[in-house]
Amino acid sequence: MVVLMQALLVIFALLALALALVLLVVFTVFFKLWLLARASGVPVTIFDMLFMRLRRVPPETVVQVMISMTKAGIAADIDDVESQILAGGNIAAVADALVRASKAGIDIDFRRLAAIDLAGRDVDEAVRSHVNPKVLSCPDAASGQRHIAGVCRDGVRLHVTARVTVRTRLDRLVGGAGEQTIVARVGEGIVSAVGGAEGHKQVLESPEMISRHILSRGLDSGTCFEILSVDIADIDVDENVGARLQTVQAFSDKRVAQARAEIRRAAAVAEHTEMQARTREMKSREEESKATLPHAVAGAFRAGRMGSGKALPATVNDRIRWRLASGS
Repeated sequence: MVVLMQALLVIFALLALALALVLLVVFTVFFKLWLLARASGVPVTIFDMLFMRLRRVPPETVVQVMISMTKAGIAADIDDVESQILAGGNIAAVADALVRASKAGIDIDFRRLAAIDLAGRDVDEAVRSHVNPKVLSCPDAASGQRHIAGVCRDGVRLHVTARVTVRTRLDRLVGGAGEQTIVARVGEGIVSAVGGAEGHKQVLESPEMISRHILSRGLDSGTCFEILSVDIADIDVDENVGARLQTVQAFSDKRVAQARAEIRRAAAVAEHTEMQARTREMKSREEESKATLPHAVAGAFRAGRMGSGKALPATVNDRIRWRLASGS
């Protein structure tokens, strides 16, 4: 019995020693980081750091993020920070954007920025462009176009380049359309404004009519941006499309008229050829009739019918009747 008690005491002593060694190792590993957190006012314990390590969450990153937000006066939960890291988000960018937004007086919390980051948006750039509005070129230089073309009612085509100043709407970043939609809609508005102008001189005299037309249409609806202003950078006169189209139409009408005239000429030529053929046919018949006349006269002599005293029909002319009578 005594031996059993001694064995149990030895086992308990070994377990206590092993536990003490484990605690010593844990304390040694996380003491510096825990001391830094406590000195910065971050409510985290050594065991919290140990559990983070077991969940494969780097405690150094969590502590640094919590320190930066705590020093900025932002209340955040360690569990939210761990969830963002486990979800694959960029926790450093979220923390920097949250601090920058707090300093700029933007009312947004950690969870909203974390959702924006997990949606694939650049939260740091979003906060920057909300504080300092960005300028978009229309058309976009990456598209390869140098201008937006529009045709006025007088037929003159204009080339327009615009600058669009936009501010990011943080509440629309998740699910809202991006820069390409804004540029496309502004381009559509430019074409519509130029097409509605009575003449190109009106657009050249007051280019702000394009800006007013675009701003009045609410083109930023459904996007993550708010259009602040649309500035017309350049307007160039390209060509008179209306005159060119009229010239093309006149040339087309000319070719149609020429084709119809050629049809009529061909019909006339065919009719003339047909008449010539008929004339030749009539002449051949005439010659054929002339060729049979001597045979008829000879036959009449042989039959004794030439110079007959029979009265001629009443349809024969009196002069011919007299000549025949005198000849007999």
